[in-house]
Amino acid sequence: MVFVTQPTPTTPRPAPQAGPARGRSETPVLSVRGLKTHFKLDEGVVRAVDGVSFDLYPGEVVGIVGESGCGKSITMKSILRLLQPPGRIVDGEIVYRRPEPSGDSRKRHKPFEADLAKLPPQGRRMREVRGGDIALIPQEPMASFSPLHTIGDQIVEAIRLHEPMPASRAREVAIEKLREVGMPSPEQRFSAYSWQLSGGLRQRAIIAMALACNPSVLIADEPTTAIDVTTQAQVLELIKRLQAEHGSSILFITHDLGVIAQMADHVVVMYLGKVMEQGPVSGIFHRPRHPYTRALLKSIPSLHSEPRVALPTIAGSIPHPLHRPTGCAFHPRCPDFMPGKCDVRTPALHSPDGGPPVACFLHHDVAEEGVNRA
Repeated sequence: MVFVTQPTPTTPRPAPQAGPARGRSETPVLSVRGLKTHFKLDEGVVRAVDGVSFDLYPGEVVGIVGESGCGKSITMKSILRLLQPPGRIVDGEIVYRRPEPSGDSRKRHKPFEADLAKLPPQGRRMREVRGGDIALIPQEPMASFSPLHTIGDQIVEAIRLHEPMPASRAREVAIEKLREVGMPSPEQRFSAYSWQLSGGLRQRAIIAMALACNPSVLIADEPTTAIDVTTQAQVLELIKRLQAEHGSSILFITHDLGVIAQMADHVVVMYLGKVMEQGPVSGIFHRPRHPYTRALLKSIPSLHSEPRVALPTIAGSIPHPLHRPTGCAFHPRCPDFMPGKCDVRTPALHSPDGGPPVACFLHHDVAEEGVNRA
């Protein structure tokens, strides 16, 4: 558990409205617009991601937060084109812009821009992007490493897949990356199997693999869930240091707002496949607008929480994805629910005053069109 501390402050679709934020003056390296990912089942259609839009800028950390089942990980899998049938992207854009390679980069790739949602998932271009330009730190490294091969062999394979080089040079690069992430005795650990390492060392090894090809975008999917609190703090500090050294952009997916307070520059709050609110981390923590965001913040412990007093909880539970409520998806659990409005119309993600956008009728009266269905 992490206690909340004060955070430091193509075919175009409409961009998510947002006010100025630190590091948001350049062209985004990743732009997601109106992304919809559905699963067609015999019982009906599950709209796991239902119109998500956000931007990730160079050198920025964007945190995607929400309860389990809100669509965070499906958004990540959609970006990497790792969806398994019957899941598929039915609408939207995922525009990736490869930046100019830095002076110390080993890459020879030229900058390019592509809508990943339009590329074949197993095509040459998508396989070039996946792992080479956009890398993943998975939630459970034990399930991600093959138990039959050493971690060194697997890192070497990833390097040579994206950057042709002799095996001896790839071995040097792999050991260098293991050393960079703080792996003790990297030459010896290179020949170890994943099941021979502790949870913290496995996490460092998977981070080394993700960074092996110097990606411009790093997606961290709940990277601290399966480790103890002490190791969690070390891993978070490691990711922050590596991000500062390499200048990578990070998409940090978690349900832990304490981690978001430490890591993120910009926050996207999701609920039942939709973005409820987004903005700079300082605004989300100090001036939350959406009732769901306020409820999330109240339900986590802080250093100032009164001892031996139960924390507030969010009433009810996330609706079944096949039986979504009409109107705002959060209205059955919302303390500010307005009958005849919130249960009839779906609020659009809109900025009423030029600041960060919010999808709530408490702040504006702009509704989405054609989405008020059960």
